[in-house]
Amino acid sequence: MKIKDFKTFIIGNPPPSFGGKYWIFLKLTTDTGIVGFGEAYAIPFHPNVAVKMIEDICERYVVNENPFQIEKLWRKIYSSGYTQRPDISISGVLSAIEIALWDIVGKELNQPIYNLLGGKINDRLRTYTYLYPKPEDKSNVYQDADLAAQRALEYQALGFDAVKFDPIGRYTINDPRDLTLEELDHAENFVRAIRTAVGKSCDILFGSHGQMTPASAIRLAKRIEKFDPMWLEEPTPPANITAMASIAKKINIPVATGERLTTKYEFIALLKEEAASIIQMNLGRVGGILEAKKIAAIAEASYAQVAPHMYCGPIIAAANVQVAASISNFMIIEGLETWSGFDASLLIDPLKWENGHIIPSEKPGLGIEINESKLEEYPYKESKLHLEMSD
Repeated sequence: MKIKDFKTFIIGNPPPSFGGKYWIFLKLTTDTGIVGFGEAYAIPFHPNVAVKMIEDICERYVVNENPFQIEKLWRKIYSSGYTQRPDISISGVLSAIEIALWDIVGKELNQPIYNLLGGKINDRLRTYTYLYPKPEDKSNVYQDADLAAQRALEYQALGFDAVKFDPIGRYTINDPRDLTLEELDHAENFVRAIRTAVGKSCDILFGSHGQMTPASAIRLAKRIEKFDPMWLEEPTPPANITAMASIAKKINIPVATGERLTTKYEFIALLKEEAASIIQMNLGRVGGILEAKKIAAIAEASYAQVAPHMYCGPIIAAANVQVAASISNFMIIEGLETWSGFDASLLIDPLKWENGHIIPSEKPGLGIEINESKLEEYPYKESKLHLEMSD
């Protein structure tokens, strides 16, 4: 069996655009007619440029290759251009290709991918969601603590026992910064309101995006630790692991991070420094499914937990499920509300979400079937990237 053809798709994610402004899919087809899908996460160029990167790599390294040679192809692509170092662009390309290869292998063997990674160890996967706005909102749920508390109760009623929110505000090109007293007060009041609303039957996850200096993150943590958050996420930017480690060692809240990191090499450095105890790799950036399994093993040896990141499309979500089902140190998985929005409409049969949990599919490959007829219906015509930072 060999890879015969490839095709890329840019899917514009219509408003409210939960999961980003667009998603980039890759379709690989073998000479026996088996199709595999992959997805790249947030390559930091316009998607028209990103798909050219994917197509270039597919032309040079993937076409006419055996899809079972995943490790060999991974090394070839990772080494492309004499690099052999973590890079979010090549790793995003690599992730899309690697996920699609696994989808093909699973379909050829008529097995879900988790069975090829050691077997299913988790029958149900606990999920969480951000607190998202509604069209009828009169205020901003990210700034209005009372509205956020109300929304947390609504998600709790749906079956969630964990919700995430980010009350610090915009993330900017000048971060990290020292939070003002006003910002610290706002964050503390936000956490208080949500904890008061949901009680002890729902975990609260404090999200941030590297906005704080270590000193500021420590000040914030001391204010909110009494509300027992499940984690403090990415308190500092990802470039300085030692700075994040200084936070983790001085606060009483677990630190989670990883969505902006890639490959085992960055994660082993993170764990060696004891900078985080909860690992949040994104499978569309980290290097794909097997790389995520390797990172989970490194985390397991460090007694760290895994909580896959997902602010993207349904292919990465399905890949997350395959890995999460097969690891002993799985903690919780991110999703877009109840996994039933626009992302689900691109699937023939959506992933099964019930009472706050995903039930891993027993179907072969990724366990999903893409509705290809819908992929061309949502072109992306804007100039903005998947996510943008403020000035």
